[in-house]
Amino acid sequence: MANQRIICEHCDRVYEKVTLAKHQKALCTRCAGVIQRYNGLSVQQRLALTITAAVLWTFANFYPVMSISLQGLKNSATLWDSVVALSLGPITFIALVAAISIIIAPVFQLLLLIWVLSYALTGRRSPAFKLCMRWLEALRPWSMLEVCLLGAMVAVFKLAGMLDVIPGTGLFALAALALLLIRIAGRDVRDLWDSV
Repeated sequence: MANQRIICEHCDRVYEKVTLAKHQKALCTRCAGVIQRYNGLSVQQRLALTITAAVLWTFANFYPVMSISLQGLKNSATLWDSVVALSLGPITFIALVAAISIIIAPVFQLLLLIWVLSYALTGRRSPAFKLCMRWLEALRPWSMLEVCLLGAMVAVFKLAGMLDVIPGTGLFALAALALLLIRIAGRDVRDLWDSV
């Protein structure tokens, strides 16, 4: 039987769970933090979106984000190339942070979600379910694909005035992946506790 209590993660006040309608959210009466959101996705839909996001992650990381050309010279760059370029300069620490936030954290989120949801589809909890859920919560602030997407878009617009810039497959995959991750993992993953 699903736990019918929910704890505010901001002030630790305990509430009874309520059934929410579409687009509704429950707020804490003490600190006004969001304690519960409506999630209209079934386990099957969430798993399908997670697998789609994993495919998009592959495209975003192995296909060029943009290609630039000037006087017959052409060059393209992937997300991996940007991390390698940062690591060659004096700001190697930034390269590590970039790698974690745009490559490593999102792929771990996706793998953990696929693991948990594939078992939830059969009505069972996955092995190491509690550990997986803790990691999903811990990785959420580290996954910053939307920040990377914003930076890439700014670069495309800034460079377009000086060079021939062509947005690549990786940029479109990155945009779709950022939106999907917000939908399936960037919001509340606590409802997975009740799905099995």
